[in-house]
Amino acid sequence: MDPAYNHPRYHALNARLNAAAVATPQLGDILKSIASGATPRRADAALYDESESGVNFFRILNIADGEIAETDMKRIARAVHDGQLARSQLADGDVLMTITGRLGSAAAARAEHLPANINQHIVRMKIDAERCRPDFLVEWLNCPIGTELSNRPASGGTRPALDFQAIRRIRVPLPPIGVQDELIALMDAARAERKAKLAEADALLNGVDDFVMDALGIAAPARNPRKAFAVSFAQPRAENRLDSDYYHPERMDALRALNAESGDMGVAKLSEVARFMREQIKSPSDNYLSLAHVQPGTGELADVSDTASGNCFVFRADDVLFARLRPYLNKVHRAERDGCCSTEFHVLRVRNRSALLPEYLAAALRSRLLLSQTVHMMTGNTHPRLTNEDVANLAIPIPSVEIQRTIAAEIIRRRQTARRLRAEAEDGWRSAKLGFENGLLGDGQR
Repeated sequence: MDPAYNHPRYHALNARLNAAAVATPQLGDILKSIASGATPRRADAALYDESESGVNFFRILNIADGEIAETDMKRIARAVHDGQLARSQLADGDVLMTITGRLGSAAAARAEHLPANINQHIVRMKIDAERCRPDFLVEWLNCPIGTELSNRPASGGTRPALDFQAIRRIRVPLPPIGVQDELIALMDAARAERKAKLAEADALLNGVDDFVMDALGIAAPARNPRKAFAVSFAQPRAENRLDSDYYHPERMDALRALNAESGDMGVAKLSEVARFMREQIKSPSDNYLSLAHVQPGTGELADVSDTASGNCFVFRADDVLFARLRPYLNKVHRAERDGCCSTEFHVLRVRNRSALLPEYLAAALRSRLLLSQTVHMMTGNTHPRLTNEDVANLAIPIPSVEIQRTIAAEIIRRRQTARRLRAEAEDGWRSAKLGFENGLLGDGQR
């Protein structure tokens, strides 16, 4: 009786499946077994093992459009893998599918990921490989029609979920194994092309910092992992602060690099060249940006859905948004249009645009030269932040306007090229998925 389940679009999808030239059995017909995982108690550190001997523990974020993403990979203890979670141990070729949150996203486990296990938001499916290639099922579940069919039987209000019965009832078109292999090969080629374009885009943006440092003629300080170091007592007495990391050699090297070049360019405190804008509104306007919207390191915007729940700061085009929270994430964005943002940003507005370009200021704040300062100025454990005073006193290199223009022009060129490459990558990937569908079901309209 669920109204959403009976939406006319699902009847149209079923009609298309019925008209297909291949058999369309339910997923349960090709399943050998299915199991879900569980999450060991987070408070019990003994259940986790982040060393190389730990077992990979997949969560929703690790199941990414047909592949296993190793971003923020967690690891559990071998004893948990072999004991409490023995039923959800993974083998090469197991199909993984998310059953809450990002519903229906699928990937296949590979030998290089093993040993591995899953949490309660994922199911592990063993497939009859004589009838269906695991990789073929993954591509079907991830294509637009497969995703719709996976989401159709979801139940629950706040956090919709799929149960085993709903998963077993998902229909899967099954051409001969040879045709499945051909379609898999086409998708593998499309995925490789997408990855190449995205990698090229990433390389362009990730190389901005080297370009900025070369243009400024400053050697950025090398990463320094030292935990123990000495300073003269005169330093903390002059600075009137005793937090040890503030005097870390990496931060000192960054300041020395700036001072060494101060004869050829200006060095100013951030508060001297930019105003801190704190105009607030009680409800968000269009173009709301949270910390999640800004990508680390590049300042590009991510396509995420995140809404405001409280007051927001107003910003204008060319204002620079500088994250207060977790500065090591290096989230700095030069606004391209007016909007509002989380109060976890500092909104910086250049005082004199004839002397300082906003695009350059954003690049300087993202640079290793500044990051080497800010990562050693954080206060707080659970939610480390920069104090307002520390941000105001950040040392900013101010080269000639000609050098700033050169830097800004190169950043804009790289950004435009990277966006074009990403758009081409996603357009090509969408076309590949639709081609996969049409190769199975014909060219009828959805």
